[in-house]
Amino acid sequence: MSNQAGKNNKQNNQTVSENIKDGAGAAFHSIHKGLEATENAAMNAVDATANAVNNLTNNKKR
Repeated sequence: MSNQAGKNNKQNNQTVSENIKDGAGAAFHSIHKGLEATENAAMNAVDATANAVNNLTNNKKR
């Protein structure tokens, strides 16, 4: 194998590795955003439930 072929091979391997890392990074970012959206929805549901309970208990005290 010539030196040029060896350099090209190494460069191709680095490009493949970088593409894999970039793809994994994008996937993790998407998953993280999805988890944040799920957490926000869950917390909104908890807040709504807490408000409903407060409204019920406050109305019964009157």
